[in-house]
Amino acid sequence: MPITVQMEAESPEVQMTYKNRLIILSALIFILVLLYAGSFIFSYDAGNTRSSFHVWLDSQASGRLNRIVINSLWNEFELVKKNNQWFIVHDFNEYPARQMRIEDFLSIFTARSAWPLRSSSASSHVRFGLDERASQITFFSDNSILLDLLLGDDDIMGRESYFRIVGHNEVRSGDNNLRAYISGVISSWYNLRLIPESENGGVNSGSVQRLTVYNEGQMQVFTRAGRRWEVSGINVANPDMNNIENYINFILNAEGDNFADPVFAGSIIFDHSRIILEFGNGSIVNIRFSEPDENYRQYAQVSGSEYIYDIPLWVTMRLFRDASSFETQ
Repeated sequence: MPITVQMEAESPEVQMTYKNRLIILSALIFILVLLYAGSFIFSYDAGNTRSSFHVWLDSQASGRLNRIVINSLWNEFELVKKNNQWFIVHDFNEYPARQMRIEDFLSIFTARSAWPLRSSSASSHVRFGLDERASQITFFSDNSILLDLLLGDDDIMGRESYFRIVGHNEVRSGDNNLRAYISGVISSWYNLRLIPESENGGVNSGSVQRLTVYNEGQMQVFTRAGRRWEVSGINVANPDMNNIENYINFILNAEGDNFADPVFAGSIIFDHSRIILEFGNGSIVNIRFSEPDENYRQYAQVSGSEYIYDIPLWVTMRLFRDASSFETQ
């Protein structure tokens, strides 16, 4: 007679335990697969990001740079370096340039940044605006071209612009902040400070030993005495030292809003008013002003400089103050 072995059925609790384990194991396998695949994607993206980094002018080339020619739909001008100072040449006139603006402008090309490659085909140049419509920025070392770069259209989001080197097919994109430099008004490049050295912190109120202001028949004299200022020529019973310091710093940093070409520096029109600064190193700067015109603007001429500055009303109002503004309130 055959022997029958009767298997005991698994309880529902045991079946549920196996099911839960299977679910957990499957989930772990799925997560591991995702992590494994993600590592490849991350590795690819990281490699792609690294390849997008680019520098237009290396340190060796930028160290030889002494002229930049900019031709765009908005402006045509040159930046020229002389004795480690930059000047802007426009309409056959040469003016001192804002050194910090030039440094910021150059950092776009000398810093290693993200400039992803967008195309290597010559047929794409028209699509990116990198044909005859493009703006051109040429960097020179004397008469040798270090970089000849074209600036094309902006992308659809307006955040990046397209670039390529003249004679090359590669198209790269980058931050379109560069466009603001070449499309803005020319005067934005000018160093219009009456004391140009103040731009880089070369002078401050601590450098001044005496300030003399002549205006409308009145003379104000501020003389340094240790950490204090002595005031003469005007009646100030209790001088406010902070106000005087701020006033002197304003004069040092004061600037016009443009250069005025037609006015001769030696003209007698500059005998209307004066500000004289005497520095601790023995140097003296004499700033002479014309009479206000019908718009209350004045011209200013600074000793040792051939440039004439066009000064707006709000600046002259702060340059020439009455005695009460120096009194402690």
